[in-house]
Amino acid sequence: MYRYHSCRNRHCPKCGGDQTARWLERHQARLLPCPHYLITVTLPALLRPLAFGHQAVVYGALMRSAAAALQARAADPRFVGTPVGCIAVLHTWTRALLYHPHVHRIVTAGGLSADRTQWIAPKHPAFLVPVQAMSVIVRAKMCAALKRAALLKEVPPEVWTTPWVVHAKPAGDGARVIEYLARYLFRVAISNSRLEQIDDDRVTFRYRDNRTQETRRATVSGVEFLRRFLQHVLPRRCTKVRYYGLWSATRRKDLDVARTLLEAERALAPPPPPPTTTPGAPPTALPVCPLCRRGTLTLVAILHPDRKVPP
Repeated sequence: MYRYHSCRNRHCPKCGGDQTARWLERHQARLLPCPHYLITVTLPALLRPLAFGHQAVVYGALMRSAAAALQARAADPRFVGTPVGCIAVLHTWTRALLYHPHVHRIVTAGGLSADRTQWIAPKHPAFLVPVQAMSVIVRAKMCAALKRAALLKEVPPEVWTTPWVVHAKPAGDGARVIEYLARYLFRVAISNSRLEQIDDDRVTFRYRDNRTQETRRATVSGVEFLRRFLQHVLPRRCTKVRYYGLWSATRRKDLDVARTLLEAERALAPPPPPPTTTPGAPPTALPVCPLCRRGTLTLVAILHPDRKVPP
């Protein structure tokens, strides 16, 4: 019987299954029992040629700038008032394997007080931090980083006047986002299951359109497929997952303290109120249409916000 030997390359679409499972199990167990947000920062299209030629510098600067902007806004008493926990993962692709560097971050909705005795929740229940303000900070910090790297002259001037895309959405308990991020920690861009046909000249692969969510197929030459795939191979020693705030390696004890505080809050939370109706009581009046005030309002379905994770 042939036994498969792993190449252990972090870009291989076949290897890394065991590493992915271990990472996922470890991080799901360490998730704090609090709401989370998924915040994505995208590198502007005008900066992508520079990024491709100086990957280690630009990718590192993007991850650091995004983290600094997040913590700066979170530390503002108007929003949270303390640093939050963040796991950042670098992706460089779209589902069609095009070059599209961006950073996904799973972020705790809150953080520890300075004296480590209280969990501080966000001031606004509808959002964590203002993404437009964070976008401005990311752009400014990237400008400073590229200046230090002597790359600023290669950047088109309009990059610094165009709004940068920062997207934020609630992520529930964070488990689904952690699962999504784990898929591509030990591989990049595509898995073998999406390859539908390969011959001497062409490769056909399947992907989901991000705008319509429809499944599409792309057929490209073998050379073009290799080009698309290899542009996502990271430089040596380029770290694609980084930890900040409560998730940083130096704050493991603080993470445990935060967990204890959150679990205590959950235990002390009052139970939900009992139902107002009692057995045998007459049924309440049927709801009517709030517009015409005639007829009976019938609940057919509740459409919840889309919680799908972006590419």
